[in-house]
Amino acid sequence: MKRFGEKLRKLREQRGMSLRELSQVFGFDKAHLNKLELGKKKPHADLLLQIAEYFEVSLDDLMRDERDV
Repeated sequence: MKRFGEKLRKLREQRGMSLRELSQVFGFDKAHLNKLELGKKKPHADLLLQIAEYFEVSLDDLMRDERDV
């Protein structure tokens, strides 16, 4: 899941968002999102869908290791 975290961070940074701002969008603690970005936690399916919709990317792009966003 580390690759997912790298993609999440890249998407967040492309929008110029802080972890705090992103946590407000998704209603999660910023520490939780930080652990996702670092690959220390795995995202649940609902959050994956929310992230894909918010950043307008496919789930496939988020989850496949060989694809960049």
